[in-house]
Amino acid sequence: MIMEIEEIKAKVASSEYDFLRTNEHLGNRVILLGLGGSHAYGTSNAKSDLDVRGCVLNTKAEILTNTNFEQFVNEETDTVIYSFNKLISLLLNVNPNTVEMLGLKPEHYLYISPIGQELLDNKKLFLSKKAVHSFGGYANQQLYRLQQKSASHMKQAELEKHILKTLEHMRTDFSSRYSSVPGDSLKLYIDKAVQEGYDTEIFMDVKLSHYPLRDYCSMWNELQNTVKAYAKIGVRNEKALTHNKIGKHSMHLIRLYMMCLDILEREEIVTYREKEHDLLMDIRDGKYLGEDGKPNAEFFEMVNEYEKRLDYARANTSLPDEPDYERINEFVMSVNERVVKEMV
Repeated sequence: MIMEIEEIKAKVASSEYDFLRTNEHLGNRVILLGLGGSHAYGTSNAKSDLDVRGCVLNTKAEILTNTNFEQFVNEETDTVIYSFNKLISLLLNVNPNTVEMLGLKPEHYLYISPIGQELLDNKKLFLSKKAVHSFGGYANQQLYRLQQKSASHMKQAELEKHILKTLEHMRTDFSSRYSSVPGDSLKLYIDKAVQEGYDTEIFMDVKLSHYPLRDYCSMWNELQNTVKAYAKIGVRNEKALTHNKIGKHSMHLIRLYMMCLDILEREEIVTYREKEHDLLMDIRDGKYLGEDGKPNAEFFEMVNEYEKRLDYARANTSLPDEPDYERINEFVMSVNERVVKEMV
């Protein structure tokens, strides 16, 4: 039986979640608390776990000394609570796992403080074309996992295309975190392989002068870790197939497209997928899986249609390239100043 919202609220108020009230990082510092996962998306079933997500203010000491508290995690209850400053940094890049916290159904918020309400009131400041790359990066990796399972072996050349697409999404994010890299200074592309056993592979052309070494090393490490991660995805896919989770993964891929399209086309964050509920549940329940438990051709046709819509939305959205940094910084300074002055 699916948990009703009143049951969820009673559960969160129980001793099982006492850490929300007693942990030194949480308690009266919590400004936002809401549902996450399938309950937030409207795709839960009787077996769905309860996920709780939230945000807490950084303390006066953390703000003034730059102490690095980023998030609190309780694995037993699938609870993740981000610090205010960490959440802002993720929202600036339209991170799918956190931006969804700003688009819940009103009744799915378990607690909202006055500052939490200010955050919700300012949610549109964080929307930008970066959504294409943040949601697109997540979706591309999810799509790779599913395509890998739709055939006994994915061709190496197809794998390279997936990796390149993910790396390109990452490069866009680099611009907000590292020193500027002109468009022609770091080029990634696919060509005939020189590696033994490869048909094609990813190459890079690098033309950088007077560039900070630490920024370059950090970018290089991120790119390298992503390439390595693809080798591990296959193992996770085998576990997913064993535990009958391919339908769930397929559903989340389509949900990512839906959320991204809302952001690009309507400039709205819509976490609860009421209009698409039946389609998403059909996908989750295996309607688009073959007898072998793998995504069928009809599902991938659906994916192609969503990718076409996303390409069109990317080219025609009225969203800015970057979020409104000036107004976001003013908001962050206002909140942290109130903390330092002990006004909250």
